[in-house]
Amino acid sequence: MHRSSIVKFQRQILSQYPRTQMMNRAIKPYDVFINHRSIDTKRNVVALLYDHLSRLNIRPFLDKKNMKPALIMESKKKVIPVFCDIKPSQLHITNKGLCSAEEIQRFNWALEEAKYTVGLTFDSLKGNWSEVVTSASDIVINSLIEMENDKQMQSRKFSMPA
Repeated sequence: MHRSSIVKFQRQILSQYPRTQMMNRAIKPYDVFINHRSIDTKRNVVALLYDHLSRLNIRPFLDKKNMKPALIMESKKKVIPVFCDIKPSQLHITNKGLCSAEEIQRFNWALEEAKYTVGLTFDSLKGNWSEVVTSASDIVINSLIEMENDKQMQSRKFSMPA
């Protein structure tokens, strides 16, 4: 997505909301939830993505507490995984006796879901940091546009006379 498309999207979002809808939008403070699995990821890719989205006037929430992995996949929300320095096929759960068998089963299910969810894979030794942040941002923006279009179509369906 080109920079002009992003600016156009931002203007479109702001112009299409009447004042009351903008006030309601202000109540919902975040557009994107960013979760990460390690301290190293948080210090680099996640921080860059958070800053980049913020500069685009997209409100990201950064999970600082490392939400348990199954909860995100179970939420049935749109998930865009960014695999940093690991291939999806290399993902696995290491149980150090801290989790119940049920939790391990949930985590394994979530991991399998994440492995087969289209996302980005990034090798920090070979890759371009700017490129991965821009690609992730583009995916987020396209997803937000898609969700907004779906929402508008749903509201049109309900507002049409029978």
